[in-house]
Amino acid sequence: MRYPDAYDLKSFYNSIQGRIVRRIIRDKVLSLWPDTKALNILGFGYAVPYLKPFLEGSERTANIMPSQLGVHHWPEGEENLVTISAEHSIPLETNSVDRIIAVHTLEFLETPNGTFEELWRVLKSNGRLILIVPNRLGLWARVDSSPFGQGQPYSTKQVESFLRDNLFVHESTEGALFTPPFKTGFLFRAADVFEKIGRTIFPALGGVQVIEVSKQIYAGKGRLATAKVKKKVVPVKPVPTRRDLLDS
Repeated sequence: MRYPDAYDLKSFYNSIQGRIVRRIIRDKVLSLWPDTKALNILGFGYAVPYLKPFLEGSERTANIMPSQLGVHHWPEGEENLVTISAEHSIPLETNSVDRIIAVHTLEFLETPNGTFEELWRVLKSNGRLILIVPNRLGLWARVDSSPFGQGQPYSTKQVESFLRDNLFVHESTEGALFTPPFKTGFLFRAADVFEKIGRTIFPALGGVQVIEVSKQIYAGKGRLATAKVKKKVVPVKPVPTRRDLLDS
């Protein structure tokens, strides 16, 4: 499975389509987590479009990108808060993160069980994880120009079952991105209308599913007891990607 390039995703989120996606999904995440004061927030995959609201007020905010994705500096013009790691070896202490936002991950992962075992390990016992995945019934999964139209498709029940098998407790599943994937500024003005109508009339046809889970402790004591403490994150310079080498 080809992982998208970090710079390809950056370009998408700078486009009209991407800005609409960012606003709609970010609002959904903020509605689930309205108060993250003094919490440690981790983005995994390509979550930087959704992390900006957490930079102020949260204790710490960072994004880890899997090595297949590559990496770029973020936030622009400020101290870098992004690092890179193998998808199955997250360089964080056990029980060190309060909230995790995982996006552009599951549908591209080569070893999803190993990756989510790591996410389970670093999440605190009272922590929460939001997984944003393409809905294969939605229109966005049928558009190749969108990252939500790439990777391994999953149904909502398959994702919920996968998370349950990896010792997460399902809290909620909500559809989002009912706005059609058109490349026009008109959608900026009409997006809220599409979202409201879609949630009411076609709740199963959102472009993505926003799934919130918590950490299941009682069935995971053995996993927690045997988990090795990983090294703390050390700030690193962005690793050159294929595009960087060509541009140079």
